[in-house]
Amino acid sequence: MFRHTRLPGESADYLAAREELRHAEIELMRHREKVAVQRRALPQGPEVDDYVFLDGPADLDAGDTPVREVTLSRLFTGPGRPLIVYHFMYGKRQTSPCPMCTLWIDGYNGIAHHLARNADLAVVAAADPPALRQHARNRGWSRLRLLSCGDSTFKYDLGSEDEDGVQDSTVSVFTRDADGTVRHFYSARPRMAEDIDQRGIDLLNPVWHLLDLTPGGRGEWFAQLDY
Repeated sequence: MFRHTRLPGESADYLAAREELRHAEIELMRHREKVAVQRRALPQGPEVDDYVFLDGPADLDAGDTPVREVTLSRLFTGPGRPLIVYHFMYGKRQTSPCPMCTLWIDGYNGIAHHLARNADLAVVAAADPPALRQHARNRGWSRLRLLSCGDSTFKYDLGSEDEDGVQDSTVSVFTRDADGTVRHFYSARPRMAEDIDQRGIDLLNPVWHLLDLTPGGRGEWFAQLDY
């Protein structure tokens, strides 16, 4: 039997249940790997428009001007690098920053310099640059590319905004061909099916997984804005 601990008070029932759980966790890991292989094997995605975003100074503390336009294709920093875009629920009908999105982006800011070794990352919101950047300053998001797309159809086309301007959280991955053509590779949102909501992008945040290790699980926990 494979034992994770050497505690003397572990009963035979506990050890048997822990061993059964270990095998279930191994099965889950292998299934995740199988799904990841299936995702990587997706056929070539469709070409997308070279959407235009509004970009402020790289240094958040330098203020909010000048604002310049930057295209989707210019967000790739080198050949063969994928671009990951997180669609932030902020702007239009979402008049205040989404607490859950903020939680996700807090984490991205912490690991952005590690991710940059293999991929490019941007956070896109419908909010105007000053509002987006002020929230970023409040959260200390100094390592992220923060872009506004309120005047673009980017979020609508990618499914993170509806006709009325209601926002949704989404993660999208893009690739760029050698000739500069940008293609959509993959997108996911919290809602996976009519009966599965708030679970579609759980793997992008460790909070739920840490809570799932505890006896009480994740329960009804929900993020809050705590500056």
